[in-house]
Amino acid sequence: MTEPPVIISEDQVSRLLHYGELVPRLKEALAKFSRRDEVAQPVRSSLPLQKVNGHMYLMPAYMENDGILSTKFVAVYAREKGSKLPAVQATVVLLDPESGSMKAVIEGNVITCMRTAAASAISAQLLMPDQAKVLAILGTGKQAQSHYSVFTEMFSFQEVRVWGHTKEGMDRFLSSINGPVTVCDSAETAVMGADVIVTATLSSEPVLLGHWVKPGAHVAAVGACMPDWREMDDVLMKEAVVYVDSREAAMVESGDIILSRAEVFAELGEVISGGKPAMREKTTVFKSLGLGIEDAVSAKLVFDQWKSTTNQP
Repeated sequence: MTEPPVIISEDQVSRLLHYGELVPRLKEALAKFSRRDEVAQPVRSSLPLQKVNGHMYLMPAYMENDGILSTKFVAVYAREKGSKLPAVQATVVLLDPESGSMKAVIEGNVITCMRTAAASAISAQLLMPDQAKVLAILGTGKQAQSHYSVFTEMFSFQEVRVWGHTKEGMDRFLSSINGPVTVCDSAETAVMGADVIVTATLSSEPVLLGHWVKPGAHVAAVGACMPDWREMDDVLMKEAVVYVDSREAAMVESGDIILSRAEVFAELGEVISGGKPAMREKTTVFKSLGLGIEDAVSAKLVFDQWKSTTNQP
């Protein structure tokens, strides 16, 4: 008889998943993805939810030699200002590759935030200028918070700046973090002179303009995951060396790339594997859309940690 799946809550995921273990595993997974080595992952499928102004996405992944099979269900909504409902809800299901039975149903919001931030941090490891001193974060939501956490854990910035659309968002951000931050009254003020810039917004129009960006800076852009949305203008996209997590996904999902007609130089996994150079001396953009294998690796790590802490075989 098949055992029922383990249910792992948001609080449990927050306790079990740590960047120190997640980052190296994601680096390995990204390299495998770009080599198309032992990894099967289609571009995410999308189901419009027109009545409620949202979309549901399905993100399956299979890592053959690692024995990982999973899929993530994620619902994304364009909420009206003041709405108390979440803009994103995610669930990751981990399955047994041989039997197809469910091993675990894992709350996916923490996984999504942490694996996205970890991938951005990997891009910064590879692409940000030497002796980077100033980090700017555009956005104040959960993704902005997770990026603050991993970037301040992994790097030693002298200053971290943040800008958000609303005072309420800024107040939530400030109450959620542990550490110093400079609050800026405009996106331009936040990014002027910054060595590393994170864009983590729900904006459908550019919030980051190329003429604001310091030559040689690195941008990790994690918002605008639809073909008609964008966070960056044409000037930045055409002047920067552009890296992505997936070329295939970028050409159908990223408004920043589609609308600007920017050329993709490399996948991040190609840099990790040594197949493409890290152009640190140039202005660089890492356009992140998120991969099913990132969720798969994260979910397996959470499940293994759960088994370890509960003395499960």
